[in-house]
Parts: sequence; C-alpha cells; structure tokens
Amino acid sequence: MRFLTTAFIRFTFVLCTAVLAVPADAQWTNRYPHVGTGHHVYLEGYELPTMNVGPTSPAVSPEGDRVAFSARGWIWMLDIQTGLATRITDGEEMDFRPAWSHDGTELAFVRDDSRDTWIVVRNLETDEERVINTPAIDLDPVFGPQGEIIYSSAAAGRFDLWSDNGTALTEGRPYELKPSLSRDGDVLVHLQKGGGLDRVVAVNRATGDSKQLLTDGILSQTRPAISPDGSYLAYNWPTQEGYELRVLGVTDPSTSVFLTGGLRGLPLSPAWSPDGTWLWFTEAGADEVMRLYRVPAAGGETEEVPVLTWDWGAATGTLRVVTRDERIGGGEAPATARLNILDGSGHPVVPSSGYAQFEGQNGRVFFYSPGVIEVSVPEGTVTVGAVRGLDTPEVTRSAVVRAGEVTEIEVMLETVWDARSAGFLSGDHHFHLNYGGPFGLDPEDLPLMMRGENLDVATPLLANLHTRFEDQKFWGWEKGDDPPLIRFGQEVRSHFLGHVSLLDTRTLFWPWIWGPGYQVYGLDDRPNSDALTHARHQGAIGGYVHPVGDSDPFAPENVANPPVLLAVDGILGNMDWLEVAVLWTDEIGTSEMWYRFLNVGSPILLAAGTDAMANFYRTMPLGVSRLYVQTQGKTSMAAYMEAMKQGRSFVTTGPMLEFELDGAAPGDVVSGEVSARFKIDLASAVTVDLVEVIVNGLVVWSGPGLDGPGSRTYQGSIDLPAAGWVAVRAHGGETVWPAADSYSFAHTSPVWIESIGSVAADAFQRAAEELMPIVDAAEARLRESYGDVATPRILADFEAARMKLMAGMPHP
Repeated sequence: MRFLTTAFIRFTFVLCTAVLAVPADAQWTNRYPHVGTGHHVYLEGYELPTMNVGPTSPAVSPEGDRVAFSARGWIWMLDIQTGLATRITDGEEMDFRPAWSHDGTELAFVRDDSRDTWIVVRNLETDEERVINTPAIDLDPVFGPQGEIIYSSAAAGRFDLWSDNGTALTEGRPYELKPSLSRDGDVLVHLQKGGGLDRVVAVNRATGDSKQLLTDGILSQTRPAISPDGSYLAYNWPTQEGYELRVLGVTDPSTSVFLTGGLRGLPLSPAWSPDGTWLWFTEAGADEVMRLYRVPAAGGETEEVPVLTWDWGAATGTLRVVTRDERIGGGEAPATARLNILDGSGHPVVPSSGYAQFEGQNGRVFFYSPGVIEVSVPEGTVTVGAVRGLDTPEVTRSAVVRAGEVTEIEVMLETVWDARSAGFLSGDHHFHLNYGGPFGLDPEDLPLMMRGENLDVATPLLANLHTRFEDQKFWGWEKGDDPPLIRFGQEVRSHFLGHVSLLDTRTLFWPWIWGPGYQVYGLDDRPNSDALTHARHQGAIGGYVHPVGDSDPFAPENVANPPVLLAVDGILGNMDWLEVAVLWTDEIGTSEMWYRFLNVGSPILLAAGTDAMANFYRTMPLGVSRLYVQTQGKTSMAAYMEAMKQGRSFVTTGPMLEFELDGAAPGDVVSGEVSARFKIDLASAVTVDLVEVIVNGLVVWSGPGLDGPGSRTYQGSIDLPAAGWVAVRAHGGETVWPAADSYSFAHTSPVWIESIGSVAADAFQRAAEELMPIVDAAEARLRESYGDVATPRILADFEAARMKLMAGMPHP
C-alpha cells in the first residue's frame, strides 16, 4: 500500500561536517551523515534503529488496546486481545521507533533509506504523511500534548533535541538523544552522551530546571521512559553481561527498584502503558528473534505478548534460496552463504529465525543461510545476492514469487582462488562477540557466520565496555576439532597508550584498562609491554590493533596521532604483530608504519581483523578483513598459529596474493646483493588498481591490477640489497560485495634478505629520521596527560627507543 499524499516540512540548517562516506583512499568513517569527529562505528551501532523479524520499539496506544512496533523494517499494529498484527507501512525504506499522538490519530516514526534517517508523521485515518527532514540524522520522535513533535537531530553538527517548528530545545553535550515526555508535557527526560560519562537527565519544561537521574559509562542500549504522570522513570540499565529493567522516582532518584532482567538479560526499549500499570519491552531470544513482553510497573511476573497472526495487507509467497559452492561436493551439496534479498520495492528481506545485519560500506542488509533457507516476501519480483567469503564474486538472481506458492532460486558460487587447495587457512583476529549490542550471542552462533564467509579461524576478543567486562564466562571456550576453529583472545586497553591484543594465551592479563581517562588505574605507570610480555611468557603473541588512522602518519600534522606507545613498542620490538588490515583504520598508513619498524630491525608479523561487533545490527561481516596463513594443508589451530608466527601469511580486504622470490615464500630467507626473480599470483573478486613490489619500504616494481573478478600472474627481476626484506602489496579499486572495507588492499609478509630481521643501513637511517618526530610527539602527549604524576617505567621505554634510533643515525 502506497501513501496517497505526502506533505514535506523542511528546515534549513548549516551542517558542520561532511555527509557522504569517506573516499576510497581512507579508512571507513560513516555511512550516514557525519556527526562529530572520528568514525561512526558506535554511533551507528548504538543509536540508529535495529531491524529484526520480530517486534522492536513498542509503543502502546492511548486507549491501551493496541501496540505499534517495527518488524521487518515496517510499522505494524498489534491488537492485544486477538494477537493480530497488521502492517501499516510498506515501500523500499525501513521504518522504526513509532510514537503515538495523544489522541491516537497519528503515528510518528523514523524512516531510514540506508544513508539518512528522517521523521515521518502518519495520519492513521487518511494514510497521509508529513515529513520532518533535515540534512542530518533525525531520530526518536515523541508527541507533545498539543500535537507538536520533539525529536533528536544532528542538524547543528551534534545531536540536540528539536521541536518540529524548527526550535532547538537543547544545546548541551555532543549527543542529546531519546526524548521521553510526560502526558502533560511538563517533564522531558532524555539521554546525554559525550564529554565524559553518559547521563539520563530530567528537565522541568516550565522552569527550565534539569536534574541528573542516572550516570554511567557507555549506555549503549539504554532508553529512558518517563511515566505518563511524570513521577517515575523506567529504564534498561547495563550490567556486566547485559541489561536489567528498573524504575526510580524522579523526585528522589537516589535509589531504584529492579523489575526484570528479561528472559535472557537483554530487555530493551521500555514503554509505559497509558494508565501507568504496565511496562512493555522487547527482548531477543536464543534464536535472536525479538519478542514482545510486559511486566507490571509495580513488579511481578513478566509475560510474553505473542503475535499470533501477521497481516501483511498484501499477498505473500515463500522464497526458497539454495546456495551451492563448486568447492563443496563438486557443487552438489548446499553451501552456507551470506545473502542480501530485496523484494520488488527494493525493501530488504529478513529471515524468520536468526538475525539480519546491516553493513555500512555498501549499505546492505545481510544474513547467513545454512545452504537452504525460506523467507516470506510480498508477491512480485525478488532479487537475491549471494557470496561466500572474499574469494567469491557476488552472484545475483531474480525470480517472481506468486501468492501462496513456494518459488525456488538456486545460486552456484564460483571462486577466483581456492585457499584450501593452495594450502592456506584464513582468520579474523579482531572482533567482539558481544559488545553492548541488542543481541546476546553465544560462541555456538559463530560457526554459521564463519562458514558463510569461508573463514577458518576466529579469535573473538574479550574487551571492556568502559568499566564493564563482558563475555568473561566464555574465556577458555574453544572449538578446535576442525575448521571453523575458535579460540578467545583478549584486547587490553590502556586508553591512549594504545590498544593491544593477546592471542593464544591461557590466562587473562589484569588490569584490562588503565591510563588517563579511566577513573580506576587512571594514572598507572604501566607500559603496554607488560601485557605483551604476559603473552610471550605463555608462548603466545601480542600486538597493536587499529593502530594508524592516517594514510600518511609521518606528515607533520599527523605525527601526534598514533597511539602513544605504538612507535616505542615497534622500535623496541616489544610487539609480535601489527594489525595492518582492519576496517576502522587505514591500511596504507599502517603498512607505512610497519615498514619503519621492519627497517629498524623489528621483525613484526602481520595480523588482520574486522573489529566488528558481532551482536550489533549495524556492523561489518566477519572476515572481510582477514589474515591468510600458509599451513601446508594442515587444519589445526596449532598449525595455524605456528605458521602465523613464522610469517607465512598475507593480509587482505579483498585481493589474494601469493608471492615467490627465487623460489622462497614469505617467512623464508634469500641471499642478498643478487638479481632475484619474482612471481606474483593475484586473484580477486573485486577490482584492484595496482600491484607493487616493496623492498625496504620502497616501491621497486609496479603493475596494473584487475578491472574485475579474475586472476593474473606477474613475473620479473629485481636487484636485492645486502640486507632487509621484500614484500608485495595490492591496493585500490571499487568496494563491492563480497568486500566491505573502504578500498581493496592486500599485503604479504616479507621474504627476508640474508637473515630474519636483517637491516640495511640506509633504510634504518630513513626510518629513524621519520620515527623520531612521532616518538617526540608521543612523549609530549604522555607528559601532558599524566601531569605531575611520575611515569619512570613508561619514560624508560621512550629513552630506550630513542637510543636505538640514534645508534643508526649519522652523527655530526
């Protein structure tokens, strides 16, 4: 059903930041109009709506007999007595977070086209819509008593609360979100984020007085709801492993009452009944499908309010998708795959069980099929896109689905390169299973995702969410029988000193967090080498994650940007590996930093990971930034880790690279001061602009890449110096599925000249001269942040790094 009349309300604002996503030569920063600084991984993951096959963001009607909610990306109306849910919106865009007008004649909600959000107000009697749309992200509408709309908008370059008459109601912290109004409009509650701890604030609109009701760090899914009479606040509050629903009094918020932890510890989006007797919420089950619940506001048993019947308001049919991979049973057996399905209007289709996700590079909703899956769709043309890992070009198929019938689409996936036949296993060494998202995942949920990405190894990292330490219960959980292989690692966050990750350890490092910005251990004199040494003592390996955000970290304007101890630990060889490929930083800039570490004699290994938050709705697929390791066909975790430690690897966000130099592969050693023959095999499912041979950080040969899926072999000769290293990189090109980084990139580990860690004097001098300004800038930041607090241990590492650099620099 299309709406007949649309009236537009548009305001003129000055946007302070760019709207479009970043160009193809930088790190991913944002899909939606940019707010503030840095990338949007948390803003888009925490603040924008979640799409699910089940109900999200319930809103009870003024009469108390119906509940509006979002499901499948549309707004539905549930009759509480009959259990019948009727779809009231349709179309290509996705609709979320409904709110009722006081007289029950209108609904306001958020509309999302995968690049922007705006507010739609729909008249339930006439089906007419009016639109409130700024050039920025607009969220969370609520009605005032006179029919006015209050909503959150980033139109001024930060999130403020606005009225639909174009008046800004707040101008406070960077993010002011999630408004909730009492029935008379006198009490306005909202969430404040940024500039320190997050807060829930109540404002008396008559007097302008505000009161802080709650505060904590990173309130990722918290949504405050004021009671109709303005006396009580309901809110879902974070715990170490999830959320719980609580109520406090607005007059005296010093204590609160626990109502429920839900069935799985993730109650979301509390909403009051109009008489104040019930609190409604949604929660994902073990199958990650959202369900609707309510609990008495005074306390009592939680009860599910099931949707018994779904009335689409249009004829529907069933689409069955069968995916096959030529590598599995000769293409005869169904194969797990990543799918994107669009109905005839272009609206994304989601499965009836499990959960869908939205990746922000290509702007596509995706989910994983075990090989055969059925989905309900409106009748008409349906389009399926399928991939299975970075080495499979996307295959697209369309079919017409007829009402009441089952229509089957079969997709055969072909590969540009068979990693297993070539002796490689692939791994994602940086993602988080649960990290404040709306779902509660278990390790058993990972194999489906990994098989759908043809990913062999995963090391999900335990990490802090401010002062909360999630997923500790999974430490020691392993899947080590056969691929996919899973073993948990740990991300240690010493704030601005730099985040490090420990792989293959058997005990956790404590404390997980320290340094300026944390309330506890905030001024510890503790270098990152403590955590890195903790790994080495166990025969494990540690390194820096998401290290460099600039494409040229050595430019004068950028030397103060890398993590404070990154250069020091790289110069001293305190780290075992560096995460050269990761979604939230720049691969070219990180590889340039890596070259300098190699050139001063630190044989640092390659690593890669997505840094995806697997329980987000808005996140990247696992393995779209990964490490390939040559295990000679062995498929155990031990064989994989050993080959990784030997440097027999390459990292990639799309292209595949195999490299030989006089018959030697990455991790091997060749003789110096000779002319050496090289062979490069490039295969890619996406375009690649350029292939380069790097010797001691300098490009000595280059050739054109690929203008589409396929493969190419390059051969030639280069003159080798007496010492150092040789590696190959490929980069540039358009990002399309299966890729999801901002540009194509791949880099091999080095082939060493004469010995592992050998150093050419001229390369050492170049690197030392470029690293010294970064060391100086980092120490200045350290001293400024620690103030009068002595840090002799950290400063000793700075002094040692300087001495090493100066030893290789010319002296007057």
